[in-house]
Amino acid sequence: MHHVVSATTNPAKIQAILKAFEEIYGERSCHIDAVSVESGVPEQPFGSEETRAGARNRIANAKAAIPDADFWVAIEAGIDEGATFSWVVIESRDQRGEARSATLPLPEKILRKVQEGEALGPVMSHYTGIDEIGRKEGAIGVFTAGALTRASVYHQAVILALSPFHNAIYR
Repeated sequence: MHHVVSATTNPAKIQAILKAFEEIYGERSCHIDAVSVESGVPEQPFGSEETRAGARNRIANAKAAIPDADFWVAIEAGIDEGATFSWVVIESRDQRGEARSATLPLPEKILRKVQEGEALGPVMSHYTGIDEIGRKEGAIGVFTAGALTRASVYHQAVILALSPFHNAIYR
């Protein structure tokens, strides 16, 4: 059984991690410990590089918090070119996998509030009335009428980031 450390306690992110690992390694193939760690970037990162840096920082902090694991996984959501997306970073003791998620273009009125300094989650909670929306379906769930959710989009990116760990050609 793989010991996986999630560098977040966000249920949507943990659900995505668990589902992806079970699809790649088999049902009940992993145990997830969730740890809340700092990203070292603003609460609402902007741009691909700042967002990826946040995920990489979370990995380093999760490794420091729980050093004995098989995998450490971080998912950092950001805003880039008017859209929300995330970077997924996965590390083992000797390898790293990274993948960027699909992007969701944001409505101008939402984007404007985020650009003024508010984080997307609270803006969306205010807009929808859904408390802690970032721990649930997120903006993705709202704007796709539930066809996709934060967890489903993160799930794809986790699967992609896992590719180097189970395909020998990456080594």
